[in-house]
Amino acid sequence: MRFREPRVQTGLTVFLKSHLDRYKGKSLGLLCNQASVGPDLRHALNLLDDRMPGAVKAVFSPQHGLYGAMQDNMEESPHSALPDGRPVWSLYGESRSPSPGMLDGLDAVICDLQDVGVRVYTFTQTVFLMMDACAKAGVEMVILDRPNPVNGLVMEGSILSPSMASFVGMTPVPLRHGATLGEHAAFRNAFSENPCELTVIMMEGWERGMDFVDTCLPWVPPSPNLPTSASAMLYPGTVIFEGTNISEGRGTTKPFQVVGAPYVELAPLLARLNSKKIPGAVFRPVEFRPMFGKWSGQVCRGAEIHPIDPRFRPFLAALSFLEAVLRLWPDDFALKEPPYEYETERRPIDLILGCPNLFDDLKDGVNAEEICFNLEPPIKAFDRRRRERFLYLE
Repeated sequence: MRFREPRVQTGLTVFLKSHLDRYKGKSLGLLCNQASVGPDLRHALNLLDDRMPGAVKAVFSPQHGLYGAMQDNMEESPHSALPDGRPVWSLYGESRSPSPGMLDGLDAVICDLQDVGVRVYTFTQTVFLMMDACAKAGVEMVILDRPNPVNGLVMEGSILSPSMASFVGMTPVPLRHGATLGEHAAFRNAFSENPCELTVIMMEGWERGMDFVDTCLPWVPPSPNLPTSASAMLYPGTVIFEGTNISEGRGTTKPFQVVGAPYVELAPLLARLNSKKIPGAVFRPVEFRPMFGKWSGQVCRGAEIHPIDPRFRPFLAALSFLEAVLRLWPDDFALKEPPYEYETERRPIDLILGCPNLFDDLKDGVNAEEICFNLEPPIKAFDRRRRERFLYLE
């Protein structure tokens, strides 16, 4: 088998090629997980150890752990150690923010995480909390940038309301925000009351219109339920089902691509969805049985959502599916109750949507198309602000 050469050099590759001299003799931390790899699939830690022996003193891991072994939401990972004794500090366990002791003696923390371009992905919040800790400790934060896998142009969903700030959203950006992790961090840092010393090592060759397959980079699942770049493409929409009793496909081979519940009936569901003629989307009827998670062991009926052309918008597609279920099976549908990602009081659906009234509007009869249409003006206003801080031009 012959593989295509990557069209994009990630921040990790660029760092190893052009920035090593600046960090010679410094003590470094590394925030990473199993997807922190070079184009040859060697891990960032191994690459840094080879090129900078002894420099990396500590490793930090986000949700799901260093190797992505922790499957579910709110499944914490403990602190551990590498075989050579270096600490692996979990930032999704007894603490989500590094303590001063974890940063003691470090000159810089290097972050190499694959983000997925969606506000609620907890890796982003982990990076922000690391930035805050670095600012207090006087430690430099270095982000090795990676592609936004769902491209850097399209934005969808509501902009986070301040009242909905949580561990699944800390900055006023749309649900699908159209930024790389480096851009998102720089945007937040620019408006922080206590900014850190932030360095973003930019990619080479990345263009804002690229989806992940366009980069020709290898896809390593950044978390257990995003096994392919196809699942990541649906995630900006189907993540909303985490706040409901509709299965988002966890426990199947296609998480975030298939959605459904035992109480759903295929014929009326598909008739309603197909009547909407949602641009770029095909809803293929499916039955599936999750092996864990919601409705474990029970047959769920619903749809696999297929993008068929560039007009596809996952948020509109998912919101339309949710609208159909609300209209057809209102007595069977239910919202997930707290807790959700360490939040014990506010409704999970509101934290995910980032807006305290969007779900209630949908439930009260406003259709998905009208909701998405009404979200366009604030997204356009946000777009004008974010363009001033683009690291990669359109």
